[in-house]
Amino acid sequence: MKLSRFSRLFHELWRLLLIAIGALAAALGFSLFQVPYNIAAGGVSGVAILINAFTGWPISIMYLLMNIPLFAAGFFYLGGWRFLASTALAVMLFSASIGFFNQYLPPMLEQWPMTNNILLSAIYAGLVGGVGGGLIYTAGATLGGTAIVGRIIQVKTGLSLSQIYLFVDGAIVLAAAFTFGWEIALYAMLTLLLSGLATDYTLEGPSRARTAMIVTRQPQPIVEALITDLGRGVSHWEATGGYTGEPRTVVMCTIYRPQVTDLKRIVARLDPKAFVIIGTTQQALGEGFTGLRSGE
Repeated sequence: MKLSRFSRLFHELWRLLLIAIGALAAALGFSLFQVPYNIAAGGVSGVAILINAFTGWPISIMYLLMNIPLFAAGFFYLGGWRFLASTALAVMLFSASIGFFNQYLPPMLEQWPMTNNILLSAIYAGLVGGVGGGLIYTAGATLGGTAIVGRIIQVKTGLSLSQIYLFVDGAIVLAAAFTFGWEIALYAMLTLLLSGLATDYTLEGPSRARTAMIVTRQPQPIVEALITDLGRGVSHWEATGGYTGEPRTVVMCTIYRPQVTDLKRIVARLDPKAFVIIGTTQQALGEGFTGLRSGE
């Protein structure tokens, strides 16, 4: 019981640490690379950049204020105190961090400039911000803004989140094009794309595994060789050829990427007429790979 309680406490502290690190990283990427060039790459932060260009109001304060009605909407339509509390923490940390960075980074960068290249800024804004967002998503939170809007629209309409983000963030980037020019909007699209890729990579990690599907008439020797030579678990089932109508066996085996060549050699040696499909596996969880853990 004590161990279980300690495990839950450790998991919660680790989750809060991920939120803090993620918010700090996302804010650093935003203040360091997006704000100086007005790269409004979607989201509430992009809207805050647009409003700041016309009014001069602090981006950090506007970001926080615009999220308040979204929290209320999220509470009524999405529920989930844990999600809303975690997201509120992430939003407040992000807002406070960009307020701090926007105030103290410019004087520092005058002495030690990071880059004056807008293309590099657009690239690293997406990469750094995406990693920060990925850490926050891993902790079960979001940075608020269009993430809450997207979930509400999804619940109400059934549209996919990717479609919703395309429309919402696309509208913000389009507004940036009319405000700052089309070139800035193109940089914003690049930042938006790289941010999504970096977020996915942070959430799922590099793909180290491959899954092979082997259609064969010699299942037993292939199964034995894969288990003995590669040390991998194997599943197999009977199938019927759709064109020939003849019986076949489908053998499935998940392996590490360096083992692909060995698998092909084994199959070629034991059944040269086999049909082999090898696909990328984003995650492999369980015995022989990354262990499954509760709470993830």
